[in-house]
Amino acid sequence: MTTVTAGAEKRLEGGVFQRLAWTALVWGSLGLLVWVPFLYVAIRRGRSSDWGAFAAFALYEVLTLPWALITAEGDGDPFLGVAVLVTLLMATWMLLFVLFDKKVPAYGTGQPYPYQQGYPYGR
Repeated sequence: MTTVTAGAEKRLEGGVFQRLAWTALVWGSLGLLVWVPFLYVAIRRGRSSDWGAFAAFALYEVLTLPWALITAEGDGDPFLGVAVLVTLLMATWMLLFVLFDKKVPAYGTGQPYPYQQGYPYGR
């Protein structure tokens, strides 16, 4: 069991496979489930920025579904197509590069400090 102290920042590290799996969900559902990974991150980490990203993608879903149903006649709506494509690309970029925290090496597993000659306390 992990204890969390008050005020400690929660981190959410994701490996390459996890990032690709979330991205595949977004593209495989054609954007219908774009809000799911952001809900996962918001629940796990709880930052206000994570909840804002989830709210933005959920609002996108709530607005584009009726928009697609209303403009179903004819060849389609080019603005809707551009909106869907931009949203999918933005979600992909966020999932692959922005959303998850970078892995931090454990204490003592890095390279040792370089040797410093001279008097270390200055003169």
